[in-house]
Amino acid sequence: MKGIVGLFLVLAVMVIVPAVEYAFAAGDEPGEYLDRRVVIWNLFFRMMTIAFVVGAVVSGTMIWQVWRFRESHPKAKPTQYEGTDW
Repeated sequence: MKGIVGLFLVLAVMVIVPAVEYAFAAGDEPGEYLDRRVVIWNLFFRMMTIAFVVGAVVSGTMIWQVWRFRESHPKAKPTQYEGTDW
């Protein structure tokens, strides 16, 4: 449970810090403006990068579990709930 909370905390920080950075990025003097399209694209790109990395980790974990715990695996043993009739 602590690991999940920590993971969500890290992801939240990765999202909030860039947004706050851009909120305070505009200068106090006139003529210093942000191009919103560039800022929005940058945030979108960062979020998509995070989404692809998380998706790849989840997919890799699922593939490993299916491969590791398949019935034809040499080290596969039935649990006490499955019985031993196979």
